Amino acid sequence: MVGITLTPEQIKSAPPEVRNWLEHEIAASLGFGRTDKLASPPQLATCTLQEAEAVYASVSGMFPVVNVFLELGREGASIVQGSLEAFRLVDMLGHTRLPDMQHLLACLEFIDQAFREIRKDVDACLFALNRGGYCIVAAGTRRNILSLWARLIATQQIARREDAGDANAAFTHPFSTSGTLPPSSIHLDGAFPDDDVSDQPAFGQGVVQK
Repeated sequence: MVGITLTPEQIKSAPPEVRNWLEHEIAASLGFGRTDKLASPPQLATCTLQEAEAVYASVSGMFPVVNVFLELGREGASIVQGSLEAFRLVDMLGHTRLPDMQHLLACLEFIDQAFREIRKDVDACLFALNRGGYCIVAAGTRRNILSLWARLIATQQIARREDAGDANAAFTHPFSTSGTLPPSSIHLDGAFPDDDVSDQPAFGQGVVQK
């Protein structure tokens, strides 16, 4: 038996008949039928963008959990006519660099618990796991977590530009070596002991700005 791993880009560029076959195989491995009306679809809640932001804020102090949460915004395998997204647990484990599957599952459970508390619904489920080794979420959940990730990246880029601008402003004309001195200049003449400095070369005008 030979196993083949395909990237999301390879799946997207595959011919329609190949994509249909892959969707059928993935759905079958998850225990779902490839029909218009799924007999028993998993009861997964769709996490809104506001809820995704709240979950992120709730787990932001735990870096491994944050990484796992943002993994759910990646492009997975679209199944059940695009209503669900399936992610291979082994891929999630590799992306997050967690030591083992138990740590990954613990992070997922923590995320699910945070989602229930935010929604105030003990029966709400953000994801489902199956014996085939997949984590399944609603397609809307994946889109909203992706939107959150894009916002976080944009915010970081803005903050970096602002920090760079402040740094550049702080180093604008820090010293003066000309004969024209601003009012904030401090003259250091006579500030040092009367050592013999006649042989020492003069540098600037002995002036430092505040």
